[in-house]
Amino acid sequence: MRRAVIVILDGLRRDFVTEARTPRLHAFAARAERFAAHRSVFPSATRVVSSSLATGCFPNRHGMQGNSFALMEAGRLVAHDAGLPEFLQHKRAVTGSSLAMPTLAQRLAPQGGVWVFSNVSPGAAYAHDPDGWGHVYHRAGSFGPGRVKVADPLAVSLDAAGDRAMTERFVAEVLPRRAPLSVLWLGEPDHIQHEVGVGHPEMLRVLAEADRNAGLVMDALAGDAEALLVVASDHGHETVVGVIDVDAALVAAGLKEGPDSGDVVTVSNGTSCLVYLHPAHAARRAALGAFLAAQDWAGQVLEGDGLAAVGQSHANGLAFAVAMRSSEAVNEHGVPGSALVALPRGGKPDRMGCGQHGGLGTWEQMPFLLARGPGFAPGGVRQAATSAVDIAPTVLAHLGLPANGMDGRPLQAPG
Repeated sequence: MRRAVIVILDGLRRDFVTEARTPRLHAFAARAERFAAHRSVFPSATRVVSSSLATGCFPNRHGMQGNSFALMEAGRLVAHDAGLPEFLQHKRAVTGSSLAMPTLAQRLAPQGGVWVFSNVSPGAAYAHDPDGWGHVYHRAGSFGPGRVKVADPLAVSLDAAGDRAMTERFVAEVLPRRAPLSVLWLGEPDHIQHEVGVGHPEMLRVLAEADRNAGLVMDALAGDAEALLVVASDHGHETVVGVIDVDAALVAAGLKEGPDSGDVVTVSNGTSCLVYLHPAHAARRAALGAFLAAQDWAGQVLEGDGLAAVGQSHANGLAFAVAMRSSEAVNEHGVPGSALVALPRGGKPDRMGCGQHGGLGTWEQMPFLLARGPGFAPGGVRQAATSAVDIAPTVLAHLGLPANGMDGRPLQAPG
């Protein structure tokens, strides 16, 4: 049976894929097909993209509404950080499902299964296989079928050194298994951009390490012309130029009862904010929408058809999604793309001048996608719009399996 391998360089916007900055990716593009209009999903955040890649569906169908979002629990809106290790198990207990659509791990279990090595948040890693159909290795815990802990867990750090150790083990131990699908999800350069900013010299150093890690996988598969190799990112980054306390603004406007009240619950997703309205306060919807639309920090306010257009819905009481205002302004390193962020819960920092994502800004919605294998033209450039939901059906098409029920489409050229 054929095999597919996916390598994700988390947070890498495609204007940074150049011969000088990423020589291995640049060289690979000459042997692969490049997708020039590839976009993230919304929010442009890793836990959402992981779920969309795993299911081939948008959030309105798989149910991971954001990196953080709210659930209705015992009549109350409760905000959650979806990156925590046990979040998807909690979501299953509350809603009846971890993800509402089948994952590639579930679909490919009869064919030999899926192996995932991931160095991002636990929630993002486990979204590939929350129900234990295959193998997921992560520093917070590594599991085999049935979500049984494995005897050889992944013990790495969230940095360039950890990515390198994970990649070397992936190449040595996972690729020789020739599983139907193997996924390597690097934590860099996303992690470093949150720490020092987009284009910072340290970010460029770490990016070079990520490029070399991707090259190790490319080298290992160089002799397998029948393998599908997808190398991509999940989203880009923009520079934080302001932090908005959306909760405080709503309280001051008389639209939310207090900072911790459950009538209106706002959940930051970096450069976007999800606004939930408890059904008991539905009469407040029009005033809430009018207020949000009037704020200079709100780039786009989405509801109804607008939510549907970005693959979201009113599930869990989601009333509005706000993409925070962004611009083409350059940062201190000469890199374009700046945005406001919504103040996160729990004291998690969003540092001025550092990288962030989650919204609809030009540069955070500019990941890259390269594909090499049967059905893809070496050195070709495809101009049609694509997104993360297209990767799962592309994998299944390569393996000769149906992709029924997915929002995405196979990207192979018609044979």
